[in-house]
Amino acid sequence: MATDNSSSSTTSKTSASKMTAAAATTPKKAAAKKPASKMPAAKKPAAKKTAAKKSKSAKKTLVIVESPAKAKTIEKYLGTRFTVLASMGHLIDLPKSRLGVDVEHDFAPEYLTIRGKAKLLKDLQKEAKKAELVLLASDNDREGEAIAYHIRNALSQKIENLQTRRIVFNEITPQAIREAVQHPGVLDEDKVNAQKARRVLDRVVGYSLSPLLWKKVKNGLSAGRVQSVALRIICEREKEVESFIPEEYWTLAADFKKGRYTFSGELVSWQGSKAVMKNGAEVNHIIEAIQDKPCLVSDVRESEKSNKPKAPFTTSTLQQTAANRLGFTSKKTMQLAQQLYEGINIGTTRIGLITYMRTDSVRISDLALQEVRKWIGENHPAELPTQATHYATDKKAEDAHEAIRPTMIPYTPDSIAQYLNKDQLRLYSIIWERFVASQMIPSRIRVNSVDVAAGEALFRISSSRIVEKGFQKVIKQLASKEDKEVSVPELQVGEELKLQAYRPEQHFTQGPARFTDASIIKMLEEKGIGRPSTYAPIISVLLERYYVTRENKQLVPTTLGRIINDILVSSFPDVVDTGFTAGMETMLDEVEESKRDWVHIIKDFYDPFKQKVDSLMDTLESVRGSLDEPTDKVCEKCGKPMVKKLGRFGFFLACSGFPECRNTKSVPLARCPRPDCDGEIVARRKSKGKGREFYGCSRYPDCDFVTYYKPINTYCPKCGWFLVERFDKKQGSHKACINPDCDYLHTSDAHDQDAPVQGAEHVRKD
Repeated sequence: MATDNSSSSTTSKTSASKMTAAAATTPKKAAAKKPASKMPAAKKPAAKKTAAKKSKSAKKTLVIVESPAKAKTIEKYLGTRFTVLASMGHLIDLPKSRLGVDVEHDFAPEYLTIRGKAKLLKDLQKEAKKAELVLLASDNDREGEAIAYHIRNALSQKIENLQTRRIVFNEITPQAIREAVQHPGVLDEDKVNAQKARRVLDRVVGYSLSPLLWKKVKNGLSAGRVQSVALRIICEREKEVESFIPEEYWTLAADFKKGRYTFSGELVSWQGSKAVMKNGAEVNHIIEAIQDKPCLVSDVRESEKSNKPKAPFTTSTLQQTAANRLGFTSKKTMQLAQQLYEGINIGTTRIGLITYMRTDSVRISDLALQEVRKWIGENHPAELPTQATHYATDKKAEDAHEAIRPTMIPYTPDSIAQYLNKDQLRLYSIIWERFVASQMIPSRIRVNSVDVAAGEALFRISSSRIVEKGFQKVIKQLASKEDKEVSVPELQVGEELKLQAYRPEQHFTQGPARFTDASIIKMLEEKGIGRPSTYAPIISVLLERYYVTRENKQLVPTTLGRIINDILVSSFPDVVDTGFTAGMETMLDEVEESKRDWVHIIKDFYDPFKQKVDSLMDTLESVRGSLDEPTDKVCEKCGKPMVKKLGRFGFFLACSGFPECRNTKSVPLARCPRPDCDGEIVARRKSKGKGREFYGCSRYPDCDFVTYYKPINTYCPKCGWFLVERFDKKQGSHKACINPDCDYLHTSDAHDQDAPVQGAEHVRKD
């Protein structure tokens, strides 16, 4: 283990303080201290020469951060006595072309300069030679600590007696940066070891499983430790989705009128029991029984409930909310958050707008609480609670950073909207709203529930009215439909209401929902799999490997993904077990806390794992080529039959004459529904393979049929057009006919044969 060769903490603090003070004094002010008129004429040239020598010999402090954007922001705060450069992330890592871990000697990693980063490292070494002190300012997490550790070692190997210190900060503001520079620390060796353990563990798993997949499935495949667990979760959910058979049910609403108010009630009870209507005939029966009955108010109830504000965002809750409210992928959310954190030009000022975006804590600093309470007191004094609100952080959380919050509360979303692009503004808005609202009083809502009897049927009218807005006064981007008031006039027991119409509606039960970015992150967090910095990469890797695709914002496993999952689950149940993986995360945390030795953890895992891999290399049945299917298609180039093969990005048709003939084409998904066309529907993409996928006729441009819904190669029993899988919030995932003039919906029953529903024509009572 490399040792830290930095100077004492006291010396560095003094040096940093002096440098900060020096940076605050401009050259003009320094020159003004000794007027030139008082200096002897003969000594003027010598004085200038001495000053030039002194200026030339004065050394700066080199600050090394991870990104150019962050460097640009910090450099503005520190002045001319500091040079701020970016490492562009990791400079040194394990080699890509081989294992790079000595499994025979305590799993010692073989670190090399990353290809393409040698010049950057030389530039840093060159600047470090000219510096009095090097401040390592990479992110304050395991990856950041490892980056700082490797940079320090690489610089120290070339420069004798180099003085290095570690600085950390939670936000990029002038005060936070200057505070960090004035109080530098040392590298956290335990945090470095935790990162090293994760990196080595992932490497030995990946480099052991990949050759097995190459031999038994196909070349070019790979498997990761944590990603494989996420894949298993997604595949198991897909099995539940596929096995679910939707069942038909109906609801019945009644529209009432009183004066200028029109409002609706839902049927909740029929003949003294809960209303359950399985088909249209049952709905017709109820409507016929009550259509001549008076509609009388039978009960009026009123209650009040308090809505508490939610805690500030963590990485997980930010990604979930951004996915649900803004439609952002996890990757996009983190990219935008990185931009807001590293610095945005606000007029002539450049500042980091939010605190560090990788955190699992809801803790807030006392200084931030004082600032937000001051702002609330000035702008919404009635909504300021007597004391600050403190939220409990999950026991499993690392709690290394504060919650995600704005760094400057006066920078409201409206006040800086002109400086942000649309997506930056939307993300900043929900962060600002969530944090400010978290320190305001709850909202109070008055809920009214009115029961209306019509014969043996009971309809319930629900309405709500906001009594006190509380924290909702600052909620705009985060506002939901549930927050809106539903107005109903004052009603009395015994009062008769005028019936406008009955509105029956057909529904189908929804099975388990496929995972979205938001829900898979929530699941991983609940099971203790991964950490704030890994949630987005887990999803990205699965998508890049084509083990999972994103359809209608849902994560769907591919055929290739299912094959990989089946092999891993049957052969390595422990490795892809959620409990085992969560336990491994806990052990890595214990390494960081200096409670466990990382070498022992890897050894305990590796020995039985490697034995299992070696055994399966000889015993596991190969599925290579088993998915190739002969087809009746003929290659138009050589006349040989085409074969359906599984490739890197799904199935495709390839000529059986390969390698002499390399003709390939897309797999037909369905026959073209146009009556005068004998073409087939295939997948296409705009912009030469980029952009959104769509599905069109293979005879284009002679036939211009296109759709964005993927065919499922099943045909409608009503009209003969192909079926597609559609998704909406009301019905969830369901199969529907692509024909816009056909109403067929795929269910367990042939519901299209049900009796017509009277309510569809709006039975009226005047």
